[in-house]
Amino acid sequence: MTNGSIATARLGAHGPEVGVQGLGCMGMSFAYGPSDADESRATLERALELGVTLYDTADAYGAGENERFLSPFFKAHRDEVVIATKFALAIHPDDPTKRIIRNDPPYIRECIEASLKRLDVDAIDLYYMHRRDVDIPIEETVGVMAELVREGKVKHLGLSEVTATELRAAHAVHPIAAVQSEWSLFSRDIEAKVVPAAAELGVTLVPYSPLGRGFLTGSFAKAEDLTADDFRRQQPRFTGENAAANAALLDPIRTVAEAHGATPGQIALAWVQQRATVHGLPIVPIPGTRKPTRVEENAAATRIVLTEEELGLLEPIASKVAGTRYTDMTFTSAGRE
Repeated sequence: MTNGSIATARLGAHGPEVGVQGLGCMGMSFAYGPSDADESRATLERALELGVTLYDTADAYGAGENERFLSPFFKAHRDEVVIATKFALAIHPDDPTKRIIRNDPPYIRECIEASLKRLDVDAIDLYYMHRRDVDIPIEETVGVMAELVREGKVKHLGLSEVTATELRAAHAVHPIAAVQSEWSLFSRDIEAKVVPAAAELGVTLVPYSPLGRGFLTGSFAKAEDLTADDFRRQQPRFTGENAAANAALLDPIRTVAEAHGATPGQIALAWVQQRATVHGLPIVPIPGTRKPTRVEENAAATRIVLTEEELGLLEPIASKVAGTRYTDMTFTSAGRE
């Protein structure tokens, strides 16, 4: 760790070393209301200056628009960045406003070619199965992904929201470098089975929404605070009585933040980063932001070490959270464990 850069961690047993915190880029094009393109580009550059090298996108984010937006930045810094993108969320044939999950081989091959074209790169560093289609054997899906590695189109494989059993079955076909799942002070279901399996197999955990989609930062207190096109308005935790109950859970985070002269968001991130020590595996969370000042704040959280007493104060939060992560939990690992 030099020149103020964050520490590094390896993706899987043989994957690249990346900054111990990555950057979720979805909100720059999709889901979280209006964004400023110039500010987003400045955020990408500032993140790289701070040692953030894993950049996360997906073909589903803005129907490919996020990949297109990121392409110039990736091309300008190709030897410095690790590009992660995903497939599996397809547009519903009868309703363009809905998504369906597809893991079938022809669709995977269609997706990889489209992502390579939009990103304008020869190979994707980390290619994720975004969601699991339970009607397709995971061995078949990963088998096709492994072919993409042999063909030089993909360097390393990842999975998102898989169960421990699915992870083991996939890893037996081809080494899995990373598993991406929601993990935060509000969402700890993967700790029961997925995290131990990842530690056993040497797979890195990449927590998405480590800030509880912004709720843990205190940036909003209920769905009505968000713009009409913000998809968080549809999530059970942020609506009605659930939102009020969950807002009350932030008090211990604020208490710990005050002790460190930090923000609540930094404490939430520090807690996730410290899971690496607790569970004995590399962890690279990917908080999403569109502001350079926020990425500076997030990166600084990698240097905060919480005491045992502070960890104890934060421990009960997840068990008290009201509402599920999504309206339909069947496409998450927790919905299938």
